[in-house]
Amino acid sequence: MLYPTHSVEQMQVSVTALCDFAARSGDLDLRFTPGPSAVEGMEGHRIVAARRAPGFASEVAVQGEAGSLNVRGRADGFSLALQLVEEVKTHKGPVDRIPLNQQALHWAQAMVYGHLLCREHGLAHMDVRLLHYDLLGHKEHADTRRLQAAELEQFFDGLCARFRQWGEQEQVHRKTLLDALQQLEFPLGKMRPGQRLLAQQVFIGARRGRVLLAQAPTGIGKSLGTLFPMLKAMGEDRIDKLLFLSAKTTGRAAALEALQRLRQGNARPPLRVVEITARDKVCVHPGAACHGESCPLARGFYDRLPQARLDAMRLAETQLLDQAQIAAVAAEHTICPYYLSQELVRWADVVVGDYNYWFDTSAFVYAMAVAEGWRAGLLVDEAHNLVERGRGMYSASLNGFALQGLSRIAPRPLKRPLTRLRAQWNRMMEQLQPGYQDVELDEEWLAVLQEFIGRTSDFLAEHPAELPAELQRFYFDAIQFTRLAEEFGDHSLCDVLRPTQLPDVLPRGRLHDGVLTLRNVVPAPFLRPRLQAAASAVLFSATLQPPRFYADMLGLPEDHAWLDVLAPFSAGQLQVHVVPISTRWNDRERSVEPIAELIVRQYRAHPGNYLAFFSSFAYLEKVIDRVKAMDSEIPLWEQTRSMREDERSKFLAGFQEGGSGIGFAVQGGAFGEGVDLPGSRLIGAFVATLGLPPVDPVHEAMRKRIEALMGQGFDYVYLFPGLRKVVQAAGRVVRTESDRGVVYLIDDRFERLFQRGLLPRWWRRG
Repeated sequence: MLYPTHSVEQMQVSVTALCDFAARSGDLDLRFTPGPSAVEGMEGHRIVAARRAPGFASEVAVQGEAGSLNVRGRADGFSLALQLVEEVKTHKGPVDRIPLNQQALHWAQAMVYGHLLCREHGLAHMDVRLLHYDLLGHKEHADTRRLQAAELEQFFDGLCARFRQWGEQEQVHRKTLLDALQQLEFPLGKMRPGQRLLAQQVFIGARRGRVLLAQAPTGIGKSLGTLFPMLKAMGEDRIDKLLFLSAKTTGRAAALEALQRLRQGNARPPLRVVEITARDKVCVHPGAACHGESCPLARGFYDRLPQARLDAMRLAETQLLDQAQIAAVAAEHTICPYYLSQELVRWADVVVGDYNYWFDTSAFVYAMAVAEGWRAGLLVDEAHNLVERGRGMYSASLNGFALQGLSRIAPRPLKRPLTRLRAQWNRMMEQLQPGYQDVELDEEWLAVLQEFIGRTSDFLAEHPAELPAELQRFYFDAIQFTRLAEEFGDHSLCDVLRPTQLPDVLPRGRLHDGVLTLRNVVPAPFLRPRLQAAASAVLFSATLQPPRFYADMLGLPEDHAWLDVLAPFSAGQLQVHVVPISTRWNDRERSVEPIAELIVRQYRAHPGNYLAFFSSFAYLEKVIDRVKAMDSEIPLWEQTRSMREDERSKFLAGFQEGGSGIGFAVQGGAFGEGVDLPGSRLIGAFVATLGLPPVDPVHEAMRKRIEALMGQGFDYVYLFPGLRKVVQAAGRVVRTESDRGVVYLIDDRFERLFQRGLLPRWWRRG
């Protein structure tokens, strides 16, 4: 939005950004109406331009100054002979469906262009035309106003005055921040072993604009070790905004704690930190729609936003704007906390949030960064999670069960496209056998689906409030499916899962059951552009072994740097025993008895707190039942399916300092990573099986696809993901330099993993 020059003498801003900041008023109105795609918008502008007479210029560059502010932009159309400037906006449906705040914003842009062209050509007046082009009806809806140069100038000066006051404040803030960051010292004095090396490589990467993949063990302080050098690079003006992205709440909490430490250091930088949280977690009126007629916090949102924004930024100079603080500011000004946080992202120095805000298909922070040209520094916490999260972001499914009843509730204009969609679904399913199948993407189905989307979009443009919720959900799923279908390639699978028991005769009006999925296998092609859009990026975790797997799956550039930080622990802190009991599927039943005996024997010899990890709940339940039968005096607690947050807290509360008992959990679950139980709260762990995903048709199809693309299909689909779960689970035992403990790796195949160098180097086998 603001192009920083680090001087209060000059600021540059686009016409769009100026008006977006200073001219918005009225309600927040996010009622869904199908908008034009970027391609449709450009085509609409081309059609309008082609209709104009010779001498009517398009895309006319303009600029002008108001004090220390330089405003630049491009007018959609201009005729000097007619003294007419035109601002073109494409839309779908009736023009009166465009929210009033949006129309006011469009008029503001048109009037700014009118002023700049009046000034440039010395005109006394200008005809200002706001033209909305309806892509559905191919009609122009024009509103033209003759405005005097003096009133255009007054309007322009008013906008600039509001923006300039804010912008000058921002320029002063930026200069003060950079000066403070240059003086910033590490808040804990001496860095821990390994932490200094990590910080050095992060700083070098930020200076060179490179991607760094860093494996750094638990206990060295990765949050501080990455945030501190990135902020030092910001102090050298190499980064405009720092984004700390994590998959879990614990990661974001650690980042906020580290940032608080950094703010309290000797330099006390006026660092603006904003935490962004999912809308459903902060929504005050979850039953209300996001517009002024439904939600009181949307009513008059833009009228109250300027003061709320100002108060929030003043507060940010001394406090972190976490979820609670933003909610408090929003409540004081009676506006929506979620959309206030989105506005605050524009003016924050550091943003803490989930992966999806940068990597998802609809990531608003990524879109904002590209639009505003931010030099963003990315810190991707626990980056091993990004493989599965990336696959989920770029996959989509359609369910025959969801489609089944839509014709009964659909508005009349949509019944015919739904009938065609149902018929095509049945034709597609009738060609397939029960069970799972990897299939070709059906182009006929896709064409009928796109027709349904188009008809529904047209209907919504005319009747935005008349689509049943179930139909709207299917419509959104269909849009996601077709978008991914446009980018379908070797990185993904198209597959169908049908019930294994099918009726001999399908009842009249009944749809074939089944789920059609575009399943991403290799997220690299989608994640790579997001990494390229950053000025620099650091992806770090305690488990990134082997690095080639993560580089391939995450789309890292060939010149990325790799760092493997040695653990600050000694081999004497952790005794690792490989127990050659086969836990393969066929041997699973026979393994229950010896595993239970091992657990009971270890506990009796050295009472204390232990965690026992298994690959599934079914396996866990069999072993815990056997342990109970062997020794009913041992305190036991277990992870259960779909545990609530309070139940997870109770599970962890069982691990008291100096206590004794055994907790049973699944590998890769809530207690397999991100859990700190230092000292005697945990003295040992049992890890049964390699944690391999199940050998089922889905994973086998993924294995074959990866094998064809890059080889190592078994390793990439089964072994390396399973290995990560094992190392994460075992990593719960030793968390600090004073911890001591024991780990039992239960499976004969673990010996081979040691031989391949895939397990941590510092582990000492007993």
